Amino acid sequence: MCGVFGAVTPGAEPTEAAAIATLGLFALQHRGQESAGVAVSDGEQLMLYKDLGMISTVLDERHLPSLRGTLAIAHCRYSTTGSTIWENAQPTYRQGPRRSIAIPRVRGAFTLVILDQKRVIGVRDPHGFRPLVLGRLPASARVVGGPNDGTLWDDEAQQGWCLSSETAALDIVGAEFIRDVEPGEIVVLEPGRPPRSIRYAEANPKLCVFELIYFARPDSYMEGRNLYEVRRRMGEQLAIEHAIDADLVMPVPDTGAPAAAGYAEASGLPYREGMYRNRYAGRTFIQPSAGLRHRGVTIKLNPLREVVAGKRLIVVDDSIVRGTTTKKIVELLRKAGAREVHVRISAPPIYHPCFYGIDTSIETELIASTKAEPEIREFIGADSLGYLSIRGVLAALDLPYERFCFACFDGNYPEPVPYDAASRKFILEEPVSAADRA
Repeated sequence: MCGVFGAVTPGAEPTEAAAIATLGLFALQHRGQESAGVAVSDGEQLMLYKDLGMISTVLDERHLPSLRGTLAIAHCRYSTTGSTIWENAQPTYRQGPRRSIAIPRVRGAFTLVILDQKRVIGVRDPHGFRPLVLGRLPASARVVGGPNDGTLWDDEAQQGWCLSSETAALDIVGAEFIRDVEPGEIVVLEPGRPPRSIRYAEANPKLCVFELIYFARPDSYMEGRNLYEVRRRMGEQLAIEHAIDADLVMPVPDTGAPAAAGYAEASGLPYREGMYRNRYAGRTFIQPSAGLRHRGVTIKLNPLREVVAGKRLIVVDDSIVRGTTTKKIVELLRKAGAREVHVRISAPPIYHPCFYGIDTSIETELIASTKAEPEIREFIGADSLGYLSIRGVLAALDLPYERFCFACFDGNYPEPVPYDAASRKFILEEPVSAADRA
Protein backbone atom coordinates (compact mmCIF):
# COMPACT_ATOMS: atom_id res chain seq x y z
CA MET A 1 0.00 0.00 0.00
CA CYS A 2 1.10 3.52 -0.83
CA GLY A 3 -1.63 6.15 -0.45
CA VAL A 4 -5.25 5.01 -0.88
CA PHE A 5 -8.60 6.78 -0.63
CA GLY A 6 -12.18 5.70 -1.31
CA ALA A 7 -15.44 7.65 -1.31
CA VAL A 8 -19.17 6.95 -1.55
CA THR A 9 -21.24 10.11 -2.21
CA PRO A 10 -24.93 9.27 -2.76
CA GLY A 11 -27.10 12.14 -3.90
CA ALA A 12 -24.12 14.33 -4.79
CA GLU A 13 -23.18 15.82 -8.13
CA PRO A 14 -21.86 13.13 -10.50
CA THR A 15 -18.30 14.51 -10.42
CA GLU A 16 -18.12 14.90 -6.63
CA ALA A 17 -16.89 11.39 -5.78
CA ALA A 18 -13.85 11.70 -8.06
CA ALA A 19 -13.20 15.22 -6.77
CA ILE A 20 -13.36 14.13 -3.12
CA ALA A 21 -11.14 11.10 -3.76
CA THR A 22 -8.60 13.29 -5.55
CA LEU A 23 -8.68 15.94 -2.83
CA GLY A 24 -8.14 13.26 -0.20
CA LEU A 25 -5.31 11.82 -2.25
CA PHE A 26 -3.52 15.19 -2.26
CA ALA A 27 -3.18 14.82 1.52
CA LEU A 28 -1.45 11.47 0.92
CA GLN A 29 1.08 12.61 -1.70
CA HIS A 30 3.92 11.96 0.78
CA ARG A 31 3.08 8.24 0.61
CA GLY A 32 3.95 7.92 -3.07
CA GLN A 33 5.19 10.18 -5.84
CA GLU A 34 5.63 7.90 -8.85
CA SER A 35 2.09 7.67 -10.22
CA ALA A 36 -1.53 8.46 -9.39
CA GLY A 37 -4.99 7.44 -10.51
CA VAL A 38 -8.73 7.51 -9.84
CA ALA A 39 -11.46 4.98 -10.68
CA VAL A 40 -15.19 5.76 -10.47
CA SER A 41 -18.51 3.99 -10.81
CA ASP A 42 -21.92 5.42 -11.67
CA GLY A 43 -23.64 2.24 -10.48
CA GLU A 44 -23.38 0.56 -13.87
CA GLN A 45 -20.01 1.31 -15.43
CA LEU A 46 -16.47 1.72 -14.17
CA MET A 47 -14.11 4.39 -15.48
CA LEU A 48 -10.41 4.70 -14.72
CA TYR A 49 -7.72 7.28 -15.31
CA LYS A 50 -4.11 6.89 -14.17
CA ASP A 51 -0.65 8.02 -15.24
CA LEU A 52 2.93 8.45 -14.09
CA GLY A 53 3.73 11.60 -12.13
CA MET A 54 2.61 13.61 -9.13
CA ILE A 55 -1.08 13.91 -8.28
CA SER A 56 -1.32 17.55 -9.39
CA THR A 57 -0.03 16.65 -12.86
CA VAL A 58 -2.02 13.48 -13.36
CA LEU A 59 -5.38 14.40 -11.84
CA ASP A 60 -6.08 17.93 -12.99
CA GLU A 61 -9.15 19.81 -14.24
CA ARG A 62 -8.78 18.29 -17.71
CA HIS A 63 -9.55 14.78 -16.53
CA LEU A 64 -11.79 14.99 -13.46
CA PRO A 65 -14.98 16.24 -15.23
CA SER A 66 -15.14 13.05 -17.29
CA LEU A 67 -14.92 10.80 -14.20
CA ARG A 68 -18.61 10.73 -13.29
CA GLY A 69 -20.12 8.56 -10.58
CA THR A 70 -21.01 8.38 -6.90
CA LEU A 71 -18.31 5.88 -5.95
CA ALA A 72 -14.57 6.43 -6.35
CA ILE A 73 -11.19 5.13 -5.28
CA ALA A 74 -7.79 6.79 -5.71
CA HIS A 75 -4.14 5.78 -5.34
CA CYS A 76 -0.65 7.30 -5.33
CA ARG A 77 2.27 4.90 -5.78
CA TYR A 78 5.57 4.29 -4.02
CA SER A 79 7.07 1.25 -5.70
CA THR A 80 8.25 -1.64 -3.56
CA THR A 81 7.56 -4.24 -6.26
CA GLY A 82 7.68 -3.54 -9.97
CA SER A 83 9.15 -0.81 -12.15
CA THR A 84 7.89 2.75 -12.43
CA ILE A 85 5.91 2.16 -15.62
CA TRP A 86 2.34 2.99 -16.63
CA GLU A 87 1.20 -0.63 -16.37
CA ASN A 88 2.08 -0.63 -12.66
CA ALA A 89 0.24 2.61 -11.88
CA GLN A 90 -2.92 2.08 -9.84
CA PRO A 91 -5.84 1.59 -9.51
CA THR A 92 -5.59 -1.56 -11.61
CA TYR A 93 -8.60 -2.83 -13.54
CA ARG A 94 -9.86 -6.35 -14.07
CA GLN A 95 -12.87 -7.13 -16.24
CA GLY A 96 -14.78 -10.33 -15.70
CA PRO A 97 -17.58 -12.03 -13.79
CA ARG A 98 -18.17 -11.05 -10.19
CA ARG A 99 -16.26 -13.33 -7.88
CA SER A 100 -16.02 -13.48 -4.13
CA ILE A 101 -12.74 -12.34 -2.55
CA ALA A 102 -10.50 -15.19 -1.12
CA ILE A 103 -8.88 -12.77 1.23
CA PRO A 104 -8.41 -15.18 4.18
CA ARG A 105 -5.90 -17.12 2.09
CA VAL A 106 -3.65 -14.07 1.48
CA ARG A 107 -0.59 -13.75 3.71
CA GLY A 108 1.61 -10.74 4.35
CA ALA A 109 1.09 -6.99 4.49
CA PHE A 110 -1.75 -5.42 2.52
CA THR A 111 -4.25 -2.61 2.79
CA LEU A 112 -6.71 -2.36 -0.07
CA VAL A 113 -9.50 -0.20 -1.39
CA ILE A 114 -11.56 -2.01 -4.03
CA LEU A 115 -14.28 -0.68 -6.31
CA ASP A 116 -16.96 -2.51 -8.23
CA GLN A 117 -20.13 -1.15 -9.80
CA LYS A 118 -22.03 -0.93 -6.51
CA ARG A 119 -19.52 -0.81 -3.65
CA VAL A 120 -16.29 0.55 -2.23
CA ILE A 121 -14.53 -2.05 -0.09
CA GLY A 122 -11.71 -1.57 2.39
CA VAL A 123 -9.50 -4.47 3.56
CA ARG A 124 -6.73 -4.60 6.13
CA ASP A 125 -4.45 -7.58 6.73
CA PRO A 126 -4.71 -9.44 10.08
CA HIS A 127 -1.62 -7.65 11.45
CA GLY A 128 -2.67 -4.21 10.22
CA PHE A 129 0.88 -3.41 9.13
CA ARG A 130 -0.37 -0.35 7.22
CA PRO A 131 -3.12 2.02 8.36
CA LEU A 132 -6.66 2.44 7.04
CA VAL A 133 -9.40 4.60 8.58
CA LEU A 134 -13.13 5.04 8.09
CA GLY A 135 -14.65 8.51 7.84
CA ARG A 136 -18.13 9.98 7.46
CA LEU A 137 -18.72 12.70 4.89
CA PRO A 138 -21.33 15.40 5.58
CA ALA A 139 -24.81 14.24 4.58
CA SER A 140 -26.59 16.08 1.81
CA ALA A 141 -28.79 18.79 3.34
CA ARG A 142 -32.27 19.34 1.90
CA VAL A 143 -34.77 22.15 2.50
CA VAL A 144 -38.19 21.06 3.80
CA GLY A 145 -41.40 22.92 4.64
CA GLY A 146 -42.71 26.06 3.00
CA PRO A 147 -40.65 28.46 0.90
CA ASN A 148 -39.93 30.64 3.94
CA ASP A 149 -39.28 27.78 6.36
CA GLY A 150 -35.66 27.02 5.55
CA THR A 151 -35.47 24.06 7.95
CA LEU A 152 -32.63 21.65 7.12
CA TRP A 153 -32.59 17.94 7.70
CA ASP A 154 -29.98 15.28 6.95
CA ASP A 155 -31.22 12.43 4.84
CA GLU A 156 -29.54 9.26 6.11
CA ALA A 157 -29.87 7.76 2.67
CA GLN A 158 -27.65 10.55 1.36
CA GLN A 159 -24.91 9.95 3.93
CA GLY A 160 -21.43 9.78 2.42
CA TRP A 161 -18.56 7.61 3.63
CA CYS A 162 -14.86 7.37 2.91
CA LEU A 163 -11.76 5.29 3.53
CA SER A 164 -8.25 6.69 3.78
CA SER A 165 -4.70 5.68 4.57
CA GLU A 166 -4.48 8.49 7.13
CA THR A 167 -6.78 10.73 9.15
CA ALA A 168 -5.16 13.88 7.69
CA ALA A 169 -6.94 13.20 4.39
CA LEU A 170 -10.29 13.06 6.23
CA ASP A 171 -9.65 16.56 7.54
CA ILE A 172 -8.95 17.83 4.02
CA VAL A 173 -12.29 16.58 2.64
CA GLY A 174 -14.28 17.66 5.71
CA ALA A 175 -15.01 14.11 6.88
CA GLU A 176 -15.46 13.00 10.47
CA PHE A 177 -13.11 10.29 11.71
CA ILE A 178 -15.20 7.29 12.81
CA ARG A 179 -12.63 4.61 13.58
CA ASP A 180 -9.70 2.56 12.32
CA VAL A 181 -10.50 -0.32 10.03
CA GLU A 182 -9.41 -3.19 12.25
CA PRO A 183 -6.70 -5.69 11.32
CA GLY A 184 -8.41 -8.69 9.73
CA GLU A 185 -11.53 -6.67 8.81
CA ILE A 186 -13.36 -5.93 5.55
CA VAL A 187 -15.51 -2.79 5.49
CA VAL A 188 -18.14 -2.49 2.73
CA LEU A 189 -19.50 0.93 1.75
CA GLU A 190 -22.70 1.07 -0.31
CA PRO A 191 -24.91 4.06 -1.14
CA GLY A 192 -27.90 4.38 1.17
CA ARG A 193 -26.59 1.91 3.76
CA PRO A 194 -24.38 2.22 6.83
CA PRO A 195 -20.95 0.58 6.54
CA ARG A 196 -20.91 -3.21 6.87
CA SER A 197 -18.13 -4.99 8.72
CA ILE A 198 -16.92 -8.49 7.91
CA ARG A 199 -14.39 -10.11 10.22
CA TYR A 200 -12.39 -12.52 8.05
CA ALA A 201 -9.44 -13.23 10.37
CA GLU A 202 -8.46 -12.87 14.01
CA ALA A 203 -6.63 -9.61 14.64
CA ASN A 204 -3.00 -9.69 15.74
CA PRO A 205 -2.10 -5.98 15.56
CA LYS A 206 1.43 -5.16 14.41
CA LEU A 207 1.23 -1.64 13.00
CA CYS A 208 4.53 -0.57 11.42
CA VAL A 209 6.17 1.66 14.02
CA PHE A 210 7.98 3.48 11.20
CA GLU A 211 4.59 4.94 10.24
CA LEU A 212 4.60 6.81 13.56
CA ILE A 213 8.30 7.71 13.42
CA TYR A 214 8.48 8.95 9.83
CA PHE A 215 6.19 7.75 7.10
CA ALA A 216 2.79 9.22 8.00
CA ARG A 217 1.97 12.92 8.22
CA PRO A 218 2.51 14.55 11.64
CA ASP A 219 -1.07 15.88 11.64
CA SER A 220 -2.46 12.34 11.36
CA TYR A 221 -3.60 10.17 14.27
CA MET A 222 -2.69 6.52 14.77
CA GLU A 223 -3.47 4.30 17.74
CA GLY A 224 -5.24 7.30 19.26
CA ARG A 225 -2.02 9.33 19.21
CA ASN A 226 -1.33 12.56 17.35
CA LEU A 227 1.87 11.88 15.42
CA TYR A 228 3.35 15.34 15.89
CA GLU A 229 3.09 14.91 19.64
CA VAL A 230 4.49 11.38 19.47
CA ARG A 231 7.50 12.62 17.50
CA ARG A 232 8.00 15.58 19.84
CA ARG A 233 8.13 13.17 22.79
CA MET A 234 10.63 11.03 20.88
CA GLY A 235 12.83 14.13 20.71
CA GLU A 236 12.51 14.57 24.47
CA GLN A 237 13.59 10.98 25.01
CA LEU A 238 16.47 11.48 22.59
CA ALA A 239 17.72 14.45 24.63
CA ILE A 240 17.61 12.31 27.78
CA GLU A 241 19.54 9.46 26.15
CA HIS A 242 22.05 11.53 24.12
CA ALA A 243 22.65 14.92 25.71
CA ILE A 244 25.59 17.03 24.51
CA ASP A 245 26.77 20.61 24.91
CA ALA A 246 25.93 22.72 21.86
CA ASP A 247 24.75 26.14 20.74
CA LEU A 248 21.44 25.24 19.11
CA VAL A 249 19.13 22.44 18.00
CA MET A 250 17.99 22.32 14.38
CA PRO A 251 15.85 19.84 12.44
CA VAL A 252 16.42 18.24 9.09
CA PRO A 253 13.29 19.75 7.50
CA ASP A 254 10.54 18.93 7.51
CA THR A 255 10.29 15.47 9.01
CA GLY A 256 12.82 16.07 11.79
CA ALA A 257 11.05 19.18 13.11
CA PRO A 258 8.78 17.64 15.80
CA ALA A 259 11.62 15.61 17.35
CA ALA A 260 13.99 18.60 17.19
CA ALA A 261 11.41 20.72 19.03
CA GLY A 262 11.16 18.05 21.74
CA TYR A 263 14.95 17.77 22.00
CA ALA A 264 15.28 21.54 22.38
CA GLU A 265 12.58 21.68 25.05
CA ALA A 266 14.11 18.85 27.08
CA SER A 267 17.68 20.14 26.76
CA GLY A 268 16.96 23.84 27.30
CA LEU A 269 18.85 24.73 24.12
CA PRO A 270 17.48 27.19 21.54
CA TYR A 271 15.63 25.78 18.53
CA ARG A 272 16.42 27.28 15.14
CA GLU A 273 15.68 26.42 11.52
CA GLY A 274 19.14 25.86 10.06
CA MET A 275 18.16 24.74 6.57
CA TYR A 276 15.61 25.89 4.04
CA ARG A 277 13.57 23.17 2.39
CA ASN A 278 12.33 23.49 -1.17
CA ARG A 279 8.78 22.22 -0.69
CA TYR A 280 8.36 21.57 -4.39
CA ALA A 281 10.92 18.77 -4.21
CA GLY A 282 9.83 15.25 -3.30
CA ARG A 283 10.82 13.03 -0.39
CA THR A 284 14.34 11.73 -1.01
CA PHE A 285 13.73 8.62 1.09
CA ILE A 286 11.26 7.22 -1.43
CA GLN A 287 13.15 8.06 -4.60
CA PRO A 288 13.66 4.85 -6.58
CA SER A 289 17.44 5.12 -7.06
CA ALA A 290 20.48 6.17 -5.02
CA GLY A 291 21.50 8.72 -7.65
CA LEU A 292 18.13 10.46 -7.51
CA ARG A 293 18.19 10.46 -3.69
CA HIS A 294 21.65 12.07 -3.64
CA ARG A 295 20.79 14.79 -6.16
CA GLY A 296 17.45 15.29 -4.44
CA VAL A 297 19.15 16.40 -1.20
CA THR A 298 20.85 19.37 -2.88
CA ILE A 299 17.68 20.32 -4.71
CA LYS A 300 15.61 20.02 -1.55
CA LEU A 301 17.80 21.48 1.22
CA ASN A 302 19.98 24.58 1.51
CA PRO A 303 21.70 25.74 4.73
CA LEU A 304 20.94 29.12 6.28
CA ARG A 305 24.51 30.35 6.67
CA GLU A 306 23.74 33.13 9.15
CA VAL A 307 22.16 30.58 11.50
CA VAL A 308 24.74 27.79 11.34
CA ALA A 309 28.09 29.53 10.72
CA GLY A 310 30.42 29.16 13.69
CA LYS A 311 27.84 27.20 15.70
CA ARG A 312 27.92 23.84 17.43
CA LEU A 313 24.83 22.20 15.97
CA ILE A 314 22.62 19.38 17.17
CA VAL A 315 20.96 18.18 13.95
CA VAL A 316 17.86 16.06 14.54
CA ASP A 317 16.43 13.71 11.93
CA ASP A 318 13.98 10.83 12.14
CA SER A 319 16.07 8.06 10.56
CA ILE A 320 19.23 7.02 8.79
CA VAL A 321 18.47 4.35 6.21
CA ARG A 322 21.29 4.23 3.69
CA GLY A 323 23.36 7.09 5.10
CA THR A 324 23.89 8.99 1.86
CA THR A 325 21.31 11.68 2.61
CA THR A 326 22.67 12.33 6.12
CA LYS A 327 26.26 12.47 4.79
CA LYS A 328 25.25 15.11 2.25
CA ILE A 329 23.44 17.16 4.90
CA VAL A 330 26.50 17.18 7.17
CA GLU A 331 28.67 18.22 4.21
CA LEU A 332 26.32 21.09 3.39
CA LEU A 333 26.31 22.33 6.99
CA ARG A 334 30.11 22.21 7.29
CA LYS A 335 30.45 24.05 4.00
CA ALA A 336 28.13 26.72 5.42
CA GLY A 337 30.54 27.19 8.35
CA ALA A 338 29.18 24.98 11.14
CA ARG A 339 31.85 24.47 13.82
CA GLU A 340 30.50 21.12 15.07
CA VAL A 341 27.72 18.86 13.77
CA HIS A 342 26.19 16.40 16.24
CA VAL A 343 23.62 14.13 14.59
CA ARG A 344 20.72 12.82 16.66
CA ILE A 345 18.23 10.31 15.25
CA SER A 346 14.76 9.90 16.79
CA ALA A 347 14.62 6.22 15.85
CA PRO A 348 16.77 3.16 16.51
CA PRO A 349 19.33 1.98 13.92
CA ILE A 350 17.67 0.19 11.00
CA TYR A 351 19.43 -3.17 10.86
CA HIS A 352 16.96 -5.24 8.85
CA PRO A 353 15.05 -4.87 5.57
CA CYS A 354 11.33 -4.23 5.52
CA PHE A 355 9.21 -6.71 3.57
CA TYR A 356 5.92 -5.06 4.52
CA GLY A 357 5.78 -1.99 2.30
CA ILE A 358 9.05 -0.04 2.46
CA ASP A 359 11.63 -0.53 -0.27
CA THR A 360 14.67 -1.68 1.76
CA SER A 361 14.89 -5.22 0.51
CA ILE A 362 18.46 -6.27 1.38
CA GLU A 363 20.78 -5.66 4.37
CA THR A 364 23.58 -4.29 2.20
CA GLU A 365 21.40 -1.22 1.49
CA LEU A 366 21.16 -0.46 5.22
CA ILE A 367 24.18 1.29 6.70
CA ALA A 368 23.50 0.06 10.26
CA SER A 369 23.68 -3.57 9.13
CA THR A 370 27.09 -3.12 7.48
CA LYS A 371 28.83 -0.60 9.78
CA ALA A 372 29.22 -0.18 13.53
CA GLU A 373 27.98 3.08 15.04
CA PRO A 374 31.45 4.72 15.16
CA GLU A 375 31.90 3.80 11.49
CA ILE A 376 28.53 5.35 10.63
CA ARG A 377 29.54 8.53 12.44
CA GLU A 378 32.77 8.63 10.45
CA PHE A 379 30.96 7.90 7.17
CA ILE A 380 28.46 10.72 7.59
CA GLY A 381 31.18 13.08 8.85
CA ALA A 382 29.50 14.01 12.14
CA ASP A 383 31.27 14.93 15.38
CA SER A 384 28.94 12.61 17.28
CA LEU A 385 25.96 10.37 16.56
CA GLY A 386 23.14 9.16 18.79
CA TYR A 387 20.11 6.98 18.06
CA LEU A 388 16.93 6.72 20.13
CA SER A 389 16.53 3.30 21.74
CA ILE A 390 13.52 1.03 21.26
CA ARG A 391 12.78 1.67 24.93
CA GLY A 392 12.74 5.40 24.22
CA VAL A 393 10.35 4.93 21.28
CA LEU A 394 7.96 2.98 23.50
CA ALA A 395 8.16 5.63 26.24
CA ALA A 396 7.13 8.26 23.69
CA LEU A 397 4.28 6.10 22.37
CA ASP A 398 3.09 5.03 25.84
CA LEU A 399 1.88 1.79 24.23
CA PRO A 400 3.14 -1.80 24.53
CA TYR A 401 5.78 -3.24 22.24
CA GLU A 402 3.42 -6.05 21.23
CA ARG A 403 1.11 -3.68 19.29
CA PHE A 404 3.78 -2.79 16.72
CA CYS A 405 6.13 -4.25 14.15
CA PHE A 406 9.72 -3.34 15.06
CA ALA A 407 11.22 -5.79 12.55
CA CYS A 408 13.44 -3.25 10.79
CA PHE A 409 15.00 -2.46 14.19
CA ASP A 410 15.15 -5.83 15.93
CA GLY A 411 14.54 -8.48 13.25
CA ASN A 412 11.38 -9.91 14.84
CA TYR A 413 9.18 -10.40 11.76
CA PRO A 414 5.50 -11.06 12.56
CA GLU A 415 5.08 -12.88 9.21
CA PRO A 416 7.63 -15.23 7.61
CA VAL A 417 9.64 -13.34 5.01
CA PRO A 418 11.64 -14.39 1.94
CA TYR A 419 15.26 -13.33 2.15
CA ASP A 420 15.56 -13.60 -1.64
CA ALA A 421 13.08 -10.73 -1.90
CA ALA A 422 15.55 -8.59 -3.84
CA SER A 423 15.31 -11.02 -6.75
CA ARG A 424 11.50 -10.82 -6.65
CA LYS A 425 11.11 -7.05 -7.07
CA PHE A 426 10.21 -7.43 -10.75
CA ILE A 427 8.47 -10.79 -10.44
CA LEU A 428 5.20 -9.51 -11.91
CA GLU A 429 6.83 -8.17 -15.07
CA GLU A 430 8.50 -9.46 -18.17
CA PRO A 431 12.28 -9.65 -17.59
CA VAL A 432 13.97 -6.33 -18.25
CA SER A 433 17.63 -5.38 -18.12
CA ALA A 434 19.12 -3.29 -15.33
CA ALA A 435 19.79 -0.53 -17.88
CA ASP A 436 16.11 -0.47 -18.88
CA ARG A 437 15.01 -0.31 -15.22
CA ALA A 438 17.38 2.60 -14.57
